[in-house]
Amino acid sequence: MSLQSSIRSPLAAYVAPFLVFMGGLILVSLVKNPAADSLWLRSPEYWIYPLQTALCAGVLVFYWRQYDFGKRGGTGLALAAGVVVLGLWIAPQAFLGAGARVDGFDPSVFGEGSGLYWMTVAARFARLVIIVPLVEEIFWRGFLMRYLIREDFTSLPVGAFQWKSFAAVAVCFMLVHGMADWPAALLCGVVYNFVAVRTGSLGACVLAHGVTNLGLGLYIMATRQWGFW
Repeated sequence: MSLQSSIRSPLAAYVAPFLVFMGGLILVSLVKNPAADSLWLRSPEYWIYPLQTALCAGVLVFYWRQYDFGKRGGTGLALAAGVVVLGLWIAPQAFLGAGARVDGFDPSVFGEGSGLYWMTVAARFARLVIIVPLVEEIFWRGFLMRYLIREDFTSLPVGAFQWKSFAAVAVCFMLVHGMADWPAALLCGVVYNFVAVRTGSLGACVLAHGVTNLGLGLYIMATRQWGFW
């Protein structure tokens, strides 16, 4: 297979955005120096996350025509699933008395209400509500959930079901999140998997994920629990 064919392959299309996204997270951990005087080295996520967002957007646009979003519909289930997952994610702090998660990506370091503050918030919401749902759902429900059933995954419809694949994707989805979020992330993976199987629509999965993340972003801004970012 030629290089051009490899770059344009379905495997590359479904996996590349996720690899770029994970690369951004790895870069943060490599650059981060808590003892540094410079904010850009002490908290490199403030410049790496916008770069990560832009790069992922570019990769998604490059491959956009290759994505199969499956059937149309499933909007009602997607909206309900998104709200349920949001409730699961914030339940420890909002309902069960767990300590507030205040340490994290705080845009007020640039001055509350400043132009840079709002640019940072806008970039963070773009990443949270648009890029993350697309990148993760294309990879987890669009690719891996089918690939674990059949290597020629594009020959299967979105939402193709097999217990081993369903369970493996839910567990892997959990493991890429922080340990504090593992219980919610596991249930989240199960719910989004269910949306895929029930609707046969990757678009419904993206919508559910986007609703969860939009609600989470608003919750973060209202409670200033930056650790949820």
